[in-house]
Amino acid sequence: MKIVFLDALTLGNDADLRVLGEFGEFISYDTTTLDERLMHIGDAQIVLSNKVVIDKVIMDACKNLKLICITATGMNNVDLEYAKQKGIVVKNVAGYSTASVAQATFAHALALISSGAYYDAYVKNGNWSKSPIFTHLDKPIFEINRKTWGIIGLGAIGKEVAKIATAFGANIVFYSTSGVNNDSLYKRVPLEELMQSDIISIHAPLNDKTNGLIKKEQLSLMKQGGILLNMGRGGIVDEQDLALAIDTQDIFAGLDVMAIEPPASNNPLLHVRRKERLILSPHVAWASVEARKTLITMVSENIKKFLA
Repeated sequence: MKIVFLDALTLGNDADLRVLGEFGEFISYDTTTLDERLMHIGDAQIVLSNKVVIDKVIMDACKNLKLICITATGMNNVDLEYAKQKGIVVKNVAGYSTASVAQATFAHALALISSGAYYDAYVKNGNWSKSPIFTHLDKPIFEINRKTWGIIGLGAIGKEVAKIATAFGANIVFYSTSGVNNDSLYKRVPLEELMQSDIISIHAPLNDKTNGLIKKEQLSLMKQGGILLNMGRGGIVDEQDLALAIDTQDIFAGLDVMAIEPPASNNPLLHVRRKERLILSPHVAWASVEARKTLITMVSENIKKFLA
């Protein structure tokens, strides 16, 4: 059995992939361009891919291909319908990053409401040492307690965030992107009402109902000092509109995802004037050490079940 991982670097340099070698000959490539796909897959029976596209052309050309393991939850990089026609099994993984994404959500939120970057720089630049008093309160610090936390997408991650926010003392409301979620624990509200929450976090997939969901109109509804966190998919928030809102409204934002990743150098979010109001991370919310270990275990289980 020959197994090929097309973009192993997406799981990090510290990922332990040795378990995948137990099933046969295992070849790992850090990255694979579109032009390299055929050469890298070759005569492999099992292919692992996080984001490398596996389409009709590749499936037709790689005659031995029997199993595609997507090392992520999203499956839009594989032509699922054609794989089914060809009898090629496609398996993804889900649920491995719930705790990691929830934790990252609060890392962003807490950094913004505590003005963490400002105060860290204030001390390290030597300014505190020059202060005539024991403290320095030039930037406001807020509490989550008694704030309204609005969640867009109350799936597994959204519910974990709601649970933690409740422990902080927040009041939870949510907007159902599917229109069918009526979770009895929390109050479901229209999007217009949710946008007036103190803190808003997005944990929804990108689909026809969420693509471009948050634009200028929705951002204009945010209250003064409101925080928008996107831990779902970049395309859910219009980046041009958000960049303008950060510079013209009294709002803050924390993003782990963008519409195109990595972003182009001219992405408007990289050029906001009020940089202290924006925290960006390079799509790492899912990637705690523990989450990645769980992911690899789940992939190996998918292979084991296929070979059984």
